[in-house]
Amino acid sequence: MFKFLKRKEFEIEIPNEEVSRKGKNNFFNRIKKSLQKTRHQLTESLASLVLGKKQVDAALIEEVEDLLLSADVGPSVTQDIIQLLSLKLTRNQLADGQAVWEVLQQQLGELLQPCESALVINSAHKPTVILVVGVNGVGKTTSIGKLAHYLQKQGKQVMLAAGDTFRAAATEQLTIWAERNHISIIAQHQGADSASVIYDAFQAAKARNMDVLIADTAGRLHTKNNLMQELQKVKKVISKLDATAPHEIMLILDAGTGQNALLQAEAFNEALSLTGLMLTKLDGTAKGGIIFAIAKKLALPIRFVGLGEGIDDLEVFSSQEFVRALFTIEK
Repeated sequence: MFKFLKRKEFEIEIPNEEVSRKGKNNFFNRIKKSLQKTRHQLTESLASLVLGKKQVDAALIEEVEDLLLSADVGPSVTQDIIQLLSLKLTRNQLADGQAVWEVLQQQLGELLQPCESALVINSAHKPTVILVVGVNGVGKTTSIGKLAHYLQKQGKQVMLAAGDTFRAAATEQLTIWAERNHISIIAQHQGADSASVIYDAFQAAKARNMDVLIADTAGRLHTKNNLMQELQKVKKVISKLDATAPHEIMLILDAGTGQNALLQAEAFNEALSLTGLMLTKLDGTAKGGIIFAIAKKLALPIRFVGLGEGIDDLEVFSSQEFVRALFTIEK
């Protein structure tokens, strides 16, 4: 079954500096709202603990450690921060609780900064192939729809490949997103070989001079080796069509799964050599601190964060604005 849908054209002419400024302000405002639960779990508790304290001691630092761990910041990140705070304490470099607060904000910001890397569509590759992977239930299909919409707003011609041929409703759901975005989708019958679907989609995208092909894949447990090997097969088939493809292997992670999201990222990265991450459902969890554990362990580019179910609920990741929003305490 091949299905083609006409694409609607978009034309946006805004100076780059204004786009950047508006984008950062928009990200800050939206991420601040979405991080409400994480902020309550982590930074508001930290603020109550340290701000206003006239003296810092080992007991206070131990309480900071407990809060960081409870917010899924992760043992490794927490250990690094606590070691730094302890060192500063012995050197009399922590005058008061405000100094602890500033160290926390600075260290977490520095940890995320190397992961800030926007997705770039190289016009030399037509189509640029984005292979989207992840476990079941992380919001993969919705994320693809939002990503397609985002790329359209950048003036790109986008096609979808319904590579999730296992789940009964997957193709239908992706088709709905294609129709909402007025773009083409290539699909086959349920149970068809995923690599074959993506192969056909690549040929169609190439023939129609598409800028981007976004290929869906079936959700799979990262602990199932045979299923991970299927993804490796898909990757290999794509690379036979274009030695430089897939140009992006993007893992979708549900922030609400906490430390399990880190395990998923490690497994998918080992199998596929990921090039980017998208963190979804930040608006519904208190476990947003997992982003720091992932950044520490893998240092992979965080391309986007998902902040809701709507078609525009996708934001390009900004490390500085993320940390600023997380540490903004509303009175």
